[in-house]
Amino acid sequence: MGKSRDLSEFERGMIVGARRAGCSIAETVNLLGFSKTAVSRVYREWCAKQKTSSHRESCGRKRLVDESGERTMERVVEENNHATSVQIQALYNSSGQEKAISLTTTRRTLKRLGYSRMSQRRDTLVQAGLDALSAATSCAEQLEDQQRL
Repeated sequence: MGKSRDLSEFERGMIVGARRAGCSIAETVNLLGFSKTAVSRVYREWCAKQKTSSHRESCGRKRLVDESGERTMERVVEENNHATSVQIQALYNSSGQEKAISLTTTRRTLKRLGYSRMSQRRDTLVQAGLDALSAATSCAEQLEDQQRL
């Protein structure tokens, strides 16, 4: 069976609240839609430790580009909006950040920030559609004006 996402604090609180209100495990599962294992594990943990958090966010390797690094990268991209990812990487690494990042990390961060080639293509398509729409409406208005004369 596959691993699903962690339950949020709110969802864990709902499980504990339902069980404390007297619902059985099966009733809690039917009411909230979580698995029996998740319901029993969360409630057992709460009974033993009086806590419901998982603290999974502090696990794993820390990101090379943290929040301040993301702001720096956004500033670099906004100042050089026609730069390639190689140029953005060089500008980011020369901006005084603690650790230099690779081209792969640069591309991953740009994608996470919403800068991707697909979104640029989509924007040009949307712009072309808007241009065509405005041209069509202006042509229709000109025809109406000519018919009135």
